[in-house]
Amino acid sequence: MTGRLADKTAIVTGGASGVGKATCRLFAEEGAKVIVADVQFEKALAFAEECGGEARLLDVSREEQWRELADHCLEEYGKLDILVNCAGIGRAGDFESLTAEDWNAMVGVNLNGVFFGCKHCVTAMRKSGAKGSIVNVSSVAGLVGGEDIAGYSATKGGVTMLTKSVALATAKYGIRCNSIHPTYVDSEMLDDVAERFPSRQAMLDGMASLVPLGRVAKPIDIAQAILFLASEESSMITGSPLLVDGGQLAGLPSRHNG
Repeated sequence: MTGRLADKTAIVTGGASGVGKATCRLFAEEGAKVIVADVQFEKALAFAEECGGEARLLDVSREEQWRELADHCLEEYGKLDILVNCAGIGRAGDFESLTAEDWNAMVGVNLNGVFFGCKHCVTAMRKSGAKGSIVNVSSVAGLVGGEDIAGYSATKGGVTMLTKSVALATAKYGIRCNSIHPTYVDSEMLDDVAERFPSRQAMLDGMASLVPLGRVAKPIDIAQAILFLASEESSMITGSPLLVDGGQLAGLPSRHNG
């Protein structure tokens, strides 16, 4: 612990599992008061007790719950310094078979949820005079398309552009907004995908073969990048996409040597 977030108050959505959980733990170790916000309240409650944070029930797709959470943060802590929009869902499959139900679910969580979070937490930051930092978790799929993840890619691409717009709108208040773009992360979010493979390891090996560094990311890999953008170390960075992809989007794979 180095106290990089000492005296900071942070909301992390999707904080009960995966990247969100790793981020909450890291933030707490760095001195932040962490609100573990998740639709899985029992898991959030158990983890909050472990890391010394506060659990809050939050369905990110419901704007009223965001308004209540932002108000609670000001009432309980007097300010809000950091928002990490980490909650997300994915649906994979053939584009023509993508249902309206799955499309709307991804839009509701991945895009609307980030919009509502930014909207109400910016208001809270301004009310408390905080020079805040917002980190939106997008994806490499928010920068390039994927034929079997059209809806996921569309929503994450929306997060990429929303981040830039929010950054421009809030710069005058000293509030920063950046996006993180991970490669595959070995977390609970891949559980449904793993069911389509002979084993989870077979899935991870296949994914790792597409990453120049030769491995799938761990939640802590992404959490450490989020910490950088949340801290004062990135005080001159806003509106930027930070790739945490092991070189995946650096260029074309070698196919030119015969």
